[in-house]
Amino acid sequence: MRTSGVWKLGADVDTDALAPGAYMKHGIEVIAQHCLQALRPDFASAVRTGDVLVAGPNFGIGSSREQAAGALVHLGVRAVVAPSFSGLFFRNAFNLGLLLLTCPEAEQLHEGDRVTLVPAGVQLADGRILACQPIPDFLMDMVHAGGLMNVLKQRSQGKSHE
Repeated sequence: MRTSGVWKLGADVDTDALAPGAYMKHGIEVIAQHCLQALRPDFASAVRTGDVLVAGPNFGIGSSREQAAGALVHLGVRAVVAPSFSGLFFRNAFNLGLLLLTCPEAEQLHEGDRVTLVPAGVQLADGRILACQPIPDFLMDMVHAGGLMNVLKQRSQGKSHE
């Protein structure tokens, strides 16, 4: 099990903060460079592969642009932990292979914490575990495969993700 660094945000983070509209004419590489710049100007340049984003309720509200989740995937974010997510963002995230953990106690996590993602939820450095809602196997298959398109490719080739 590997530990991840925590980036902390507040409630109601919308898709325009994740994928600013001014950059939507560009590819995901450019969009990702501006991910969260209005809330955390340092995020895109400082986030490390495997880091975890922790937020308050209603993460991913706003438009249905899949680039919002795509920017986080492109930057290497391992998971987003929040008490609740927009339904459209939730589906887009899993379709792109981004793990979302619905955790009522997410706001107990702090900037810079080191956490480990475990089947029961999020384990803190002191051993406490913040319980998260279980994730159906078919969604975890998408995360492990790197998104829905990869799951479909594997199925068409007669492979299954183990």
